[in-house]
Amino acid sequence: MRIAQLANFIGPASGGMKVAVNALGEGYVAAGAQRLLVIPGPYDARTSTPAGDVVQLRAPMFGSSYRLIVEPWRVTEVLEQFRPTSVEFNDKLTLVPVARWARRNGIGSLLLSHERMDHMFAMRSGFETSAKVSIKLLNRVLVRSFDTIVTTSEYAREEFRIPAAAVGCPILRVPLGVDLETFRPVAGGTSEVLRLVHFGRLSREKSPHLAVATAVALHRRGVPLRLDVYGEGPHRDELEEIAGGAPVVFHGHVDSREELSRRIAEADISLSVCPSETFGLAVLEALASGTPVVTASVGGARELVDEESGAWAAPEPEALADAVLELAARPEAARRVAARRRAEQFPWHRTIDSMLALHSELASSAPYARPRALDA
Repeated sequence: MRIAQLANFIGPASGGMKVAVNALGEGYVAAGAQRLLVIPGPYDARTSTPAGDVVQLRAPMFGSSYRLIVEPWRVTEVLEQFRPTSVEFNDKLTLVPVARWARRNGIGSLLLSHERMDHMFAMRSGFETSAKVSIKLLNRVLVRSFDTIVTTSEYAREEFRIPAAAVGCPILRVPLGVDLETFRPVAGGTSEVLRLVHFGRLSREKSPHLAVATAVALHRRGVPLRLDVYGEGPHRDELEEIAGGAPVVFHGHVDSREELSRRIAEADISLSVCPSETFGLAVLEALASGTPVVTASVGGARELVDEESGAWAAPEPEALADAVLELAARPEAARRVAARRRAEQFPWHRTIDSMLALHSELASSAPYARPRALDA
């Protein structure tokens, strides 16, 4: 197989997507496939890596921190040279013409949906109705353009359910995995305070405000605690104002994933409370580190936490504070063992095997030399 991965919307908030794309790509190569990764960047470049070639295409800045390929024909030029048997899209905004190019040339295409656009844009814009109407129109285009839609959770799948059924586009749920070697429990000491942790980009779509507000709610109740926040982002100043005099410590970005795992493992509970998270790699990384998770009762992250490895509540500070206290009251050893056990149900090899099977099916049913007509 010759698998091309297209990862377009690249920026500091796409860390989870980068982890997933890289883990899948390395798995494809280890299984014997040839893999090409196409990404945006400040200039054109091609790099050979053990996980296949990486082609960087010159792309303009989008906002203050993202680059976005806006010339899809440059992507097709690269793909014509590589001659893939299937193409995996990790962006749904500007590369639809590439999906249609693939269909005209008999190349199987799949969209790996990393975010639920209707809820994400509603959160960012504050205009819930208009955002959802616009995204519904986009989703109708997407299900007509790709051979298969892959989502990582039932929550994410729901966005495509109605438009996909109308045109017969398959939707498959393939949960992502976690690096169980890097993220692992460590021997920790006891503490007189409840140690909470939140890690991720400090931007609105990740709901760090809700995590900090939950810690403030507990502090106001007189609970001895400390919330350690790891990550950077545009809303750090707002979060510091929300924290006020509560014991919330902002550490900034941690470069080493091993060091981040150690710090997560030292906490009693991880707060991963975003209600619009389509999967939640941060949830799995905390669980793999032996740290139970409190999450929102809605969203894809909720599907990762079971009754033994964490707790959940409505995405409101007081309700989440209640969930934290309920979880903290359980025996520490039992909840840490349960957290690790839950993470072990999501090894990367299971995700890779599922995706390879899908790519194989696309390659056999849509070989390069067999053109197919566009959908009506």
